[in-house]
Amino acid sequence: MATASVFDRPSLWRRISPLLTGFDGPLAFALFLLGCVGLVTMYSTAFDFGGRFVDHGRNMLLAGFVMFVVAQIPPQRLMALAVPLYVLGVALLVAVAVFGITKKGARRWLNVGVVIQPSEIMKIAIPLMLAWWFQKREGQLRPLDFLAAGALLAVPAALIMKQPDLGTALLVLAAGLSVILFAGLSWKLIVPPVLVGLVGIGLVVFFGDDLCADGVRWPVLHDYQQQRICTLLDPTRDPLGKGFHIIQGMIAIGSGGVWGKGFMQGTQTHLEFIPERTTDFIFAAYGEEFGLIGGLVLIAIYSFLVLRALVIALEAPTLFSRLLAGAVAMIFFSYAFVNMGMVSGILPVVGVPLPFISYGGTAMLTLGLGLGILMSIAKSKRLVQS
Repeated sequence: MATASVFDRPSLWRRISPLLTGFDGPLAFALFLLGCVGLVTMYSTAFDFGGRFVDHGRNMLLAGFVMFVVAQIPPQRLMALAVPLYVLGVALLVAVAVFGITKKGARRWLNVGVVIQPSEIMKIAIPLMLAWWFQKREGQLRPLDFLAAGALLAVPAALIMKQPDLGTALLVLAAGLSVILFAGLSWKLIVPPVLVGLVGIGLVVFFGDDLCADGVRWPVLHDYQQQRICTLLDPTRDPLGKGFHIIQGMIAIGSGGVWGKGFMQGTQTHLEFIPERTTDFIFAAYGEEFGLIGGLVLIAIYSFLVLRALVIALEAPTLFSRLLAGAVAMIFFSYAFVNMGMVSGILPVVGVPLPFISYGGTAMLTLGLGLGILMSIAKSKRLVQS
């Protein structure tokens, strides 16, 4: 009898294989490549930063664990979390506005036993909430439903802007607007504001010298936000101050040339000319050491990841899953595009990390959560097909 019970007991692989079944292979491969690039780059840039490389590897493992756990949750269960998570996130943002922790002139953090940044929650809570909203109204959408969705997005975005945190606000807006767009918003309502925005950008560029003259103040924007735009238009206005980041980033990327200076050979990086070289400006250090070819390879990996996420969205079995997966794809696109754009001098400098390359625990966990959602949706598609 004892022998029979041994033969009847399933092996360890048979017990864990159901947890791994349904994982999207191409998406996992893109994540593996980004992880390798991130570790190599962090080893070079953080060579003089003590344990930062080890911490970066730990953050990757934690993000992978979060992805694995979330991937086991069916999209129906995720849908049930949408409203509570949104309400909790907005309540925490209000709490930040009332008695949050202020650092460097920004009130973004809250002490609840541990210090947290509630705006990070909204990067996932917003697409969850809006996907839930449109799922509930599938087949009976009216213009007022889109207006209500805009209000659901505007409340947390305004609270984040007030902190002020332009980078996170842009990411939250990108995630929310992508859900509204994918839900079927008419192009007649999309084109006019886009044209107005393009005309506004053109006017700012054309009349930049007058608008950025001493004593001129722009409505709506904070002074530091105005200075970021003016510095983008002409970094030499303040080459040792606000323009220093942009100038040094462009010098590092340009000095890398086509093939780069080689691993651990970046002079701008290791002589500490690049500010925030392990966080927001790590792409400048990467570009210096791996050049144009390395930059194109990294862009190709991000493009593959975003396209794969969009394919998962197209093949998802429910409207909620399609909208949520599409929003996660746009989150990854926004992270990569904004970070590379600001480091390259084509976008204002905002606090947006490069996914899985920049050092930082909170953003890494948020991205791991997003990948877990994509894996969960891919899993649900395979279960429906089977």
